Amino acid sequence: MVFQERTYSVLLVSAGEKFSKTLTELLPPTHFWPVNLARSTDEARRALLSTQYDMVLINAPLPDDFGVQLAIDVCSRSDAGALLLVRNELFEEIYAKVTEFGVLTLAKPTSTQMITQSLRVLCAVRERMRRMEAKQATVEDKIQEIRLVNKAKWALIQCLGMTEEEAHRHIEKRAMDERLTRREVASRILSTYSHTST
Repeated sequence: MVFQERTYSVLLVSAGEKFSKTLTELLPPTHFWPVNLARSTDEARRALLSTQYDMVLINAPLPDDFGVQLAIDVCSRSDAGALLLVRNELFEEIYAKVTEFGVLTLAKPTSTQMITQSLRVLCAVRERMRRMEAKQATVEDKIQEIRLVNKAKWALIQCLGMTEEEAHRHIEKRAMDERLTRREVASRILSTYSHTST
């Protein structure tokens, strides 16, 4: 893989020692860190409660459950990507069950190249999720700012008898003159007039 600054946290869920060792070797700490191991579905669920992972790799079947529901839950309840490795003869059936939830499925036995490619796909999916999270945070931040500015306008209308247009201009001008954000101006207005506007 090419050099990258970001590393991806991984939960590897596998009961098989040999498979876990093989897969861990494909997860260099320069790209994947930390890599934690769970040997059962229950152990994996406990780990997922305490830590947020970028990706969860599940080697099915597991001793206490096959692993399908775990993979579905990972994709439904978190931003992590899930890779489910299943025996070749079960691949089509499992693939049909989990694809709609966004679970990536791989038939085994498989090659190092296929696992590496799947890991790259998971990294790409995780980056897309990060961008969506950042965009969502920006939208929510903008909505909060609009609400705050509207409250400040209302305080100016009530306390100083301004029209809505005058209140809007007042906030914009103050933000420009004092080199503050509209949010900061609105907060100051609210702290000045909140006791009289209630």
